[in-house]
Amino acid sequence: MAIIFTLRQAIVFGLLDFTRMPRLDWSYMIADIQQIEAHRPALTGHCYRMLGSVVDADDATQETIIRAWKNADQFDGRAALLTWLYRIATNVCLAELSHRKRRARPMEDRPAGSPADALVEHARTHWIEPIPDRRAIPVDIDPSEHAILRQSIRLAFVAALQSLAPKQRAALLLVEVLGWSVAEVAETLGTSVASVNSALQRARATLAGRNWRAVPSELTKSQEQMLNRYVAAFESYDVDQLVALLRDDAAFSMPPYTLWLQGPESVRAWLLGMGAGCRGSRLLASAACGSPAFGQYKADPVGGHKPFALVVLELSGDHIAGWHSFLDTQTLFPRFELPLHLPA
Repeated sequence: MAIIFTLRQAIVFGLLDFTRMPRLDWSYMIADIQQIEAHRPALTGHCYRMLGSVVDADDATQETIIRAWKNADQFDGRAALLTWLYRIATNVCLAELSHRKRRARPMEDRPAGSPADALVEHARTHWIEPIPDRRAIPVDIDPSEHAILRQSIRLAFVAALQSLAPKQRAALLLVEVLGWSVAEVAETLGTSVASVNSALQRARATLAGRNWRAVPSELTKSQEQMLNRYVAAFESYDVDQLVALLRDDAAFSMPPYTLWLQGPESVRAWLLGMGAGCRGSRLLASAACGSPAFGQYKADPVGGHKPFALVVLELSGDHIAGWHSFLDTQTLFPRFELPLHLPA
């Protein structure tokens, strides 16, 4: 949601100090608010890569904007406004990471399970959450930058990032994703160039051993056709057609449950067993983490359909490599602007 500060709100939040600004030019300040607000998607994307949560990213971005207002006199114009805001956002995220554990996906936590295993929940704050593309990627950027930013919010990449120490994570993102120089990163992190180079070396080595792969930025025609088959098979609940779309080592997860499954046969057994309650579902297309996504709605006993999961699909060629159903619809559906009920 866009921030619009009234005079009263600005005073309450401590953003205005009348002893330092006796002759305020309100037209200039309104323009300045709009300039900062224009960078919200870029800041949210950066915070998401650092924190692995759409909720935490929203909070960190809000804190970044408030800190920017409180310290507006420190912006000397030598760097671009967005660069200055990125510095604030990075330090906000590092402060957050200093007092909480890393987020993960079920496959980073434990070996693949069995369709007969009991379902055990873990707290929402333990899991990586998906983010809508539109909240994390600015629209007014060139195609090459768009491709880089889209790749950098993939679930597998964000999960791999969480394995890095916080300052390693920050250094890698600032250099590899945002294109900063090592000297700029050292200034932001309050450390030496040698320390940043060392952090980058360790971060790159760690990521090289993680199970993630870059994928093409845009869907091919055959992938679009495959997704159409997925929707048709899901809504008709043709399980054989669904599992035929899965890669042999496809992962299937359902946060906040710890259980995850691997391979078409396990997924097939689940869909015909405990997952059979999904029969009769409807899907609404969306986009999350640079990947195809769908709002899944189950039949509502009182009529129509109610939210059940935010499904994010990871593709590999013309097959599905990851099928992740995030069940916290109360948190996710409003952020994805998905309706909270579908009529019959």
